[in-house]
Amino acid sequence: MAMNVGAADGSGEDQLNNTINTTPLVDVMLVLLIIFLITIPVVTQSIKLDLPKERNVPTQTKPENIVIAVNRDGEVYWGLERMPDNEALVARLKVEAVKEPQPEVHIRGDSEVRYEAVGRVVVDCQRAGIFKVGFITEPPAGMAARGK
Repeated sequence: MAMNVGAADGSGEDQLNNTINTTPLVDVMLVLLIIFLITIPVVTQSIKLDLPKERNVPTQTKPENIVIAVNRDGEVYWGLERMPDNEALVARLKVEAVKEPQPEVHIRGDSEVRYEAVGRVVVDCQRAGIFKVGFITEPPAGMAARGK
């Protein structure tokens, strides 16, 4: 093992070291790599769920189905008849909820309406005891042109 105690000529001045010591850098990078390799599998784990599959089925309108529309101002319509308030809607839905088989409720919401207005209709359906509630949408313009 050798040790450098001073300049060979005896002048006593230390020579400047103008190279970067990369050993600490490599050590830090290896530690970070190990940490990422250990933590990534933990982050990607999630609860196993059976998510619904996407299907684009044309609406099969039956005469007993109830179509409720919500326009951009939040006004609720039962077919073509405007509902004065939510309580009137709930009362009318309760009459339909006791029928056998129970009719489905299809909600048509304007694309400009606040989600709150559509959410109130869903809550009204729940309060009335309606079990099947669906949303009617239109396919995007490109999809309708291709017939998909």
